[in-house]
Amino acid sequence: MNNYHKELGGCFLKRGMTFTIPNEYGVFLGEVLKPIDITKFSWRIDTEDSNILVDGQKDEELFPEGKTEMDGIELKHLIENKTYYMIFADLQAYPKGTLSHIKTYEEFIESQCELVLLVADCSYVTIYCKNKGTLEWLYKNAVECGFEDVTYITDENDARTRLSVS
Repeated sequence: MNNYHKELGGCFLKRGMTFTIPNEYGVFLGEVLKPIDITKFSWRIDTEDSNILVDGQKDEELFPEGKTEMDGIELKHLIENKTYYMIFADLQAYPKGTLSHIKTYEEFIESQCELVLLVADCSYVTIYCKNKGTLEWLYKNAVECGFEDVTYITDENDARTRLSVS
């Protein structure tokens, strides 16, 4: 058992949450992440297939091709001020200056990464979050936004082996 679990008594912990968002253009990443200060993090972008809507037409990629790192200020502007359609997204939030790359939940727990956000097949969102207060805010926000099937991921029900959509 790692130190994270020891500190919390080894009980079934809330690791994160899952829910579904509408399968349409919108600003859903901005809505999902509204309870947190996106700007205080550096973000790793691993897998992404999302398109911006400009003048009613699919335009460029939401994230520039080949860009794997983004400052929180830039990300906040992008996801709150552009209308986009997400097919896949794989984002990791790190304190500024501590970017790395994680692939598993165990690596997540041992890393500086604070939050992992995955979007698969346009609608299925998974979030892993170390800060339990932040996780509660994200959960409440998802319910208030009307997202469907909002469910906690716990030690007991987590079947995911990799923290990736690829």
